[in-house]
Amino acid sequence: MHRYPADIFTEPEPDPETLANLGPLTFMAGIWTSADGMDVSPKPEGPEHQSFIERYELQPIDGQTNGPQLFYGLRYHTRVVKPDDPETFHDQVGYWLWEPATGAILLTLSIPRGQTAMAVGQAALDAKSFTLEAVRGSLTNGIVSNPFLEQAFRTERYTIKVDIHADGTWSYEQDTVLIIPGQSEPFHHTDRNRLRKIAEPTPNPAAVAATGSPSFQPMVPASRVADVRF
Repeated sequence: MHRYPADIFTEPEPDPETLANLGPLTFMAGIWTSADGMDVSPKPEGPEHQSFIERYELQPIDGQTNGPQLFYGLRYHTRVVKPDDPETFHDQVGYWLWEPATGAILLTLSIPRGQTAMAVGQAALDAKSFTLEAVRGSLTNGIVSNPFLEQAFRTERYTIKVDIHADGTWSYEQDTVLIIPGQSEPFHHTDRNRLRKIAEPTPNPAAVAATGSPSFQPMVPASRVADVRF
């Protein structure tokens, strides 16, 4: 485990250019899509294989500090639909985070079925492949589910493997291990996809401000800053 400084309050000054400090997450910044996804989910009659279309957007955020700890990251939203069906099949939001001092990668995820998790892994600065894991019951890379999911589809473990490819695409394979009443073995709910870029990322607010661009607008007008309460 990384030993942080004894001074847990003093914060470093983040580099305003998040896109230059994302380590192995650098390639993933932008907007991506694919119609080649495959989901394998549990059904009463057995595993169901479902193809899907995905739009995955990852945008840089300003550097984040917890005392001496420093993260650079990407805010993401992925939306999945079935072919020829506009209704949302899967929706997920969260952050991909890189901690340069430790080589840690964190993935926070929340889905609107009442479930949240944080998966954690390690990677080199220039890694082209990395794996993250969340485990039920962990205090540092755990999984929290609503009462129904905990009863009927208990998530024991979540793993995601990311690969960056030389052709300008990136792919993921994820495995969600479920305990389902009446089934003698855990069920492996899997998803995989390979995504191609359709748009470049938008620079984070601090990076835009550092350029002096007239397009930067504070979220709160200067005349009202004194009225803001956090």
